Amino acid sequence: GVSRTTIYRYLLEMNEDGQGLSYDGETIETREMNMENSYLSPAKIVGNIPCGEATSEDEYVEGYINLPASIFGRGEFYVLRARGDSMVDAGIDEGDLVVIRKQQTATEGDIVVALDGENRNTLKRLGGFDDDGNVILEYMNHEVYPDKIITVKDLIVQGVAEHVIKKL
Repeated sequence: GVSRTTIYRYLLEMNEDGQGLSYDGETIETREMNMENSYLSPAKIVGNIPCGEATSEDEYVEGYINLPASIFGRGEFYVLRARGDSMVDAGIDEGDLVVIRKQQTATEGDIVVALDGENRNTLKRLGGFDDDGNVILEYMNHEVYPDKIITVKDLIVQGVAEHVIKKL
């Protein structure tokens, strides 16, 4: 029961008042819905990642998930289910889904999917290098594993953890 002219005037006023609405005469966008947060990054859920000692794991696709760019950013991602308790100080608990940005580089302090020279992988904090040039992977559960680390000579970074999805 409202005329088009009245609706048009309201749209223009809301746009001018900065009320979270953008109207260019053809397209209406709100803060809640714009091009950036309608973009989705598809990601595979590819199984478990041990959060303790490095072990061999087979990759298998459990399912797919669409990650909104407004929360996760844009890029190539995959998702792993955390197994173990060695990353609880980093907020990663048994059964959490860890969103991994696929990349081969990382900086000290990043939580990485680490593949060692024997094709075993683990999720650990990248701690830098020791005096012999070995890569240090740090446990992040100081109550259970105080000062425990893994050192590896050859390390391949398969991705960097960026987000954790938890079940409440």
